[in-house]
Amino acid sequence: MLRPRKASKLSVPLSQRLNGYALAASAAGVGALALAPSAQAKIVYTHAHHVITPGHNYALDLNHDRTTDFTIQNYYGCNQDWCFDVLSAIPAAGNGAQGARGFLSIPYAYALSGGAEIGLKQPFSGKLMASDNMGYLGRWLNVTNRYLGLRFQIKGKTHYGWARLSASDISPRITATLTGYAYETVANKSIIAGKTKGPDVITMEKATLGRLAQGAHGIAAGRK
Repeated sequence: MLRPRKASKLSVPLSQRLNGYALAASAAGVGALALAPSAQAKIVYTHAHHVITPGHNYALDLNHDRTTDFTIQNYYGCNQDWCFDVLSAIPAAGNGAQGARGFLSIPYAYALSGGAEIGLKQPFSGKLMASDNMGYLGRWLNVTNRYLGLRFQIKGKTHYGWARLSASDISPRITATLTGYAYETVANKSIIAGKTKGPDVITMEKATLGRLAQGAHGIAAGRK
């Protein structure tokens, strides 16, 4: 009769090596976790607080692979007669912000409300968020906690995400504040704007690097 095998314990050197791998992953950033294949849909959410003042840009890296997916551009300038400010979402090659061309064929970026679906059925030719240039244009003038719907590429596959921003206009200066962003790890799967809680959400914060260093138990503790 075959005797059942007893569960073997990891040797101390092997355990140390595994911990070393986890530490190496944390040193490289959260990209290893963000890009890991998953059999189930997972949303990776990153809390943020970045104020984008006139004349400044923000490089948005949705999946933490050290590649800019979108640039939130706040272009400010003056001529002899007036000053102007233009807030835009500039996608990297192959990416797109949810929106469509409107008045004068201007590519407006939508300011989505929480709960909106972002996915294959929506248009992604948006770019202009808000403009104060001897008149007002765009859907991001004086809004709070609205969402940019985002389509971007990971290793040649299409993924969807969102960025949460507020924007205020004290003419002619526009200031935007980015307060969080997220993306769906499963290619071609829609995401719901603003979803940050649930069993399918992984929250990335400063403590996440420490959890990565702890290995699987630490990562599980970070899932909500």
